[in-house]
Amino acid sequence: QVELAESGGGSVQAGGSLKLSCKVSPNSRLCMAWFRQSPGEERKGVAMIDTTEKYTDSVRGRFTISKDSGEGILYLQMNNLKPEDTGTYTCAAREYIYCGGPEVLSLTNYFAYWGQGIEVTVSS
Repeated sequence: QVELAESGGGSVQAGGSLKLSCKVSPNSRLCMAWFRQSPGEERKGVAMIDTTEKYTDSVRGRFTISKDSGEGILYLQMNNLKPEDTGTYTCAAREYIYCGGPEVLSLTNYFAYWGQGIEVTVSS
């Protein structure tokens, strides 16, 4: 079993930045991802990482997913935040080393492990 615990959420004005963290216990070599559920919408992947990084179009160029493999921490650096970035952000992991193609960001059932979620609010 793998436990995921997010931190770093909060409220910020449009144009600001936040950095989310996800502690992975035990430290595991798995595909990792960040999902977001915006108000009134389904939960969708925004970024994932194995040996490379992939992003959904709406965050590409503004968000950066990274990992500290030695410490077992996944990060999501969010810059130039927009009100539409508001939502619940959840860390997730596959039970496999590799993530696969971009379509995996739309497949929540490919991810076996989930954190509790953390709130991000971006005001205009």
